[in-house]
Amino acid sequence: MSSKKQEIIDVFDPNGVSTNDQLFGLPFGEDTASLVVIPVPWEVTVSYSNGTALGPKAVLKASAQVDLYQPDIVDAWNMGIHLLPFPDELYASNHKYRILAENYIEWLERGKPKEENERFGAVTSLIDKACESMNQYVYKTAKDQLNNGKIVALLGGDHSTPLGLIRALSEKYSSFGVLQIDAHADLREKYEGFKYSHASISYNMLEIPQVEKIVQVGVRDYCEEEAERAEHHKKVKTFYDQQIKEGLYEGKTWRVICDQIVAALPREVYITIDIDGLDPKLCPNTGTPVAGGFELDQVLYLMKLVVKSGRKIIGFDLVEVAPGEDEWDGNVGARILYRMANLMGVSQGKLWWE
Repeated sequence: MSSKKQEIIDVFDPNGVSTNDQLFGLPFGEDTASLVVIPVPWEVTVSYSNGTALGPKAVLKASAQVDLYQPDIVDAWNMGIHLLPFPDELYASNHKYRILAENYIEWLERGKPKEENERFGAVTSLIDKACESMNQYVYKTAKDQLNNGKIVALLGGDHSTPLGLIRALSEKYSSFGVLQIDAHADLREKYEGFKYSHASISYNMLEIPQVEKIVQVGVRDYCEEEAERAEHHKKVKTFYDQQIKEGLYEGKTWRVICDQIVAALPREVYITIDIDGLDPKLCPNTGTPVAGGFELDQVLYLMKLVVKSGRKIIGFDLVEVAPGEDEWDGNVGARILYRMANLMGVSQGKLWWE
């Protein structure tokens, strides 16, 4: 540990009132934090409700209310977590292309009137180009941080946003799995014509050779195409919400189910958490809420077992958090982010169990 970081730790009071505008009120900068979080305010291809582009700001605001003590992890806060600055240019680009995508989606929903073909004919290529630019921003930012010895997480934005981080990690790790918490399978190819749709992130991850397995948990809203792809693709294992719940109703314990999920994962794991995998009472303003889902404690218990199994979390994201009239969604998101950061710290030897 650097002397500068130790000096910061020595004077910081983790029991006190948050006195800065940094993530969780922590005193660490980009140079002294072990874990760096990339905010990605992007929701260009969302197909239902808007709002997730402001997820990073909602989580940041709510994070000041998160107590830093973790009873099972020693001095969890002093690993150092830092949120990179909000990328205003990316957010402006998101706003521009979101309007274009909204008009295009509305045209699709009207049955694609032929008299408007010329107006909308080039939209998908324009959106794909903009999304690829976003992917490149995330990739370069993540790559720079990884090269600086940081562990990296991402805070979206919609579920299309982590692809650049996963691409960067694929250059560091020759093989790894993905654990996906989600109400949706996201296995659609070019949903609504968009290559980088939020509903296509898992399909796009399958195209990365280093991704050897995607284990999906909590899926409960999906199409026939996705069901067939999940059943027949050798890289995909899906634990559907209905199957999980029926198992619980018939006497299986959550521990037994979690053990089955963990057993399906390789030794190195990337974790992607779409907040709509939770019961929508915990994320009522997310873009595509679906009845059903998990309690927060169920998901975090699963994550703890992943780490306890000796698996290494190589990166993670939290996506689809959207602010409402209060801080509830951001509040839940902040707690997920803090706990996941600490669990990744344990898995990478930056923190230790009590």
